[in-house]
Amino acid sequence: MNAVIKRELKRLRWQVRRMQAAGHWGKPALEASPIIFGNAIPKSGSHLIIQVLLGLTELGPFVDGGFPPVNRDEANLKVSVAQTEANLRAMRPGDIGYGYLGCETPFREILTGPQWATIFIYRDPRDVIVSSVFYISEINKTHALHSYYNEKFHSIEERINAEITGIQDEQYPYSGVMTRFNKYFGWLGQTSVLSLKFEDMILQREAAINSLLEYLEQRGAHLSVARPQALSRLMETIQPKKSGTFRKGQPGNWREHFSEANKTLFKEATGDLLVRLGYEKDNRW
Repeated sequence: MNAVIKRELKRLRWQVRRMQAAGHWGKPALEASPIIFGNAIPKSGSHLIIQVLLGLTELGPFVDGGFPPVNRDEANLKVSVAQTEANLRAMRPGDIGYGYLGCETPFREILTGPQWATIFIYRDPRDVIVSSVFYISEINKTHALHSYYNEKFHSIEERINAEITGIQDEQYPYSGVMTRFNKYFGWLGQTSVLSLKFEDMILQREAAINSLLEYLEQRGAHLSVARPQALSRLMETIQPKKSGTFRKGQPGNWREHFSEANKTLFKEATGDLLVRLGYEKDNRW
């Protein structure tokens, strides 16, 4: 199907859903709801957080936009900053969307606005690296680096090294882990944004979801059920295996794949990154 036609059909479906939500919950309630946005570092749990957020459509005046990430098109290719901004500004009260946006202009100003409830999810960079390696080399055969990873590198150790340092190739440029994470650090300091660890969503699910509900209420969300019922319902929505990019999704999986040489290179390239994110107390791991 033509991408333009597909986009327009999704837009029409979104409008129908908004009318249905207004009819069910009342238009004033829908218009008073915050815009809910799930933001993530790639390979850090975006599909998991959107599963949870979409569960809100059964609990109050919220709408599943049904669109791709705001910074991707229908073919999962990155769109321009201007188009990403336009996609964000097209969202309306009660809408639920997601994307992979660094803490930079104009996204910071939009996502911290009073009408927005932004949830930022992040993950142990070592697990992000391993997830990315398998995603590029095995899962997504259309990825720009798929052939490069399989033809240029002959071991997982080499692929992990490439994720750590990046790729300095004019045809296949790829940023290292520190450059990628630096784009997102600013979200951790935004008081109007809720930051959640992927690991807490898996291992401390009840506490994580409870903090999410508390945050949404503070941002103006009104649910039709009491907190315990909402908590129970949203906990049930977490089903990692339903993600098309799911492989393992278990915290600490990096230990099965990082060699001692990978560890040394990671420490040299990232300094105190893990300490700043709260994953290690020092560099002696």
